[in-house]
Amino acid sequence: MSGIPHDHYEPKSGFEKWLHKRLPVVGLMYDTIMIPTPKNLNWWWIWGIVLAYCLVHMIVTGIILVMHYTPHVDYAFASVEHIMRDVRGGHMLRYLHMNGASLFFLAVYIHIFRGLYYGSYKAPREVTWIIGMLIFLLMMATGFMGYVLPWGQMSFWGATVITGLFGAIPFIGEPIQTWLLGGPAVDNATLNRFFSLHYLLPFVIAALVIVHIWAFHTTGNNNPTGVEVRRGSKEEAEKDTLPFWPYFVIKDLFALAVILAIFFAIVGFMPNYLGHPDNYIEANPLVTPSHIVPEWYFLPFYAILRAFTSDVWVVMFASWITGGIIDAKFFGVLAMFGAIIVMVLVPWLDTSRVRSGRFRPQFRWWFYLLIIDFVVLMWCGAMPAEPPYSTIALIGSAYWFAYFLVILPILGVIEKPTAVPATIEEDFEAHYGTKATPAE
Repeated sequence: MSGIPHDHYEPKSGFEKWLHKRLPVVGLMYDTIMIPTPKNLNWWWIWGIVLAYCLVHMIVTGIILVMHYTPHVDYAFASVEHIMRDVRGGHMLRYLHMNGASLFFLAVYIHIFRGLYYGSYKAPREVTWIIGMLIFLLMMATGFMGYVLPWGQMSFWGATVITGLFGAIPFIGEPIQTWLLGGPAVDNATLNRFFSLHYLLPFVIAALVIVHIWAFHTTGNNNPTGVEVRRGSKEEAEKDTLPFWPYFVIKDLFALAVILAIFFAIVGFMPNYLGHPDNYIEANPLVTPSHIVPEWYFLPFYAILRAFTSDVWVVMFASWITGGIIDAKFFGVLAMFGAIIVMVLVPWLDTSRVRSGRFRPQFRWWFYLLIIDFVVLMWCGAMPAEPPYSTIALIGSAYWFAYFLVILPILGVIEKPTAVPATIEEDFEAHYGTKATPAE
């Protein structure tokens, strides 16, 4: 499975040999769990198992909730109340599912920023990165559709605002919007479409996760130094790696236990902290909330969407050069999706020969500023679209694009990296000493 030399599964009993010739599933599992893993992985590498847990968690709780949910505008809100009040353990199931989405997105954001810092997108892992970003996009679509299902005020008006964005696309926008809604406005057909896709997409995500794991098992894991595992011989590879089981499995399970302890404390004691109180009011098309706010994990991109108003010079220039085809609304849509696309393209935008940010002193400062920028955009997305929040969001949006399109390409040319260890073994011994090598 991996290109790193290592021992492969050898069936011993007669049954194992019989099964291995016909369906080598045991060998596949063995090669997966015993894959040679760079032994210098730090705690930022534990979020993969958190994401795997979250996916299973969301699918299982979602399947149970579906048994009691009614996807109809006249009954959806009441069916959620029925789950909360009448179904045994229903309130806990709903809170686990609702807060599970927040844990899922928290983990994926940390996972993405870890990859951006340590250069996990660089060759030969570009396909792994692109698949991961595709998973992220499907997560956003699934999360948005799931937010509509309770059919509260914020659900209804959030769906109205977001689906209205497609109508801003010139020429083809209105037909796409009508097809997405199933009619001229958010109604029962919309709820049914979103319910069906919200149930289906997690299984598509699960399939892509398998491909994602397959991809990085083929190229091998990245590591904090960005130095590749030596592949000349099995003996050399063993100096840089350890089997995934038991060393990293135990480490990951310990980290997962700590994170889940915090997660279940939140679910038990403050389950509605990240929600919006208006969503406990049944959807009313005649009453618009004073301030429409999406879930926290959409806020940075929502801030970018709203930042580009008609009085911003780049919007005016785009409108002038296209003869008015690109207006402020469409420009905001392009900016929102463009903010994700630039992350997809980062393997080709980063021109540095050094993979890890650990050895790039100038890069680190710009990267830390990017993290601050992301948090500021999240805050702006939760605020009204008025000064000073709109101005701050515009500055934050400008920096987001400047980081990927200008700063990264230039840094790769002008930056002088520090010395990179020759091998993973050298880095490991520098941090832990030779005595840290596990006993045979």
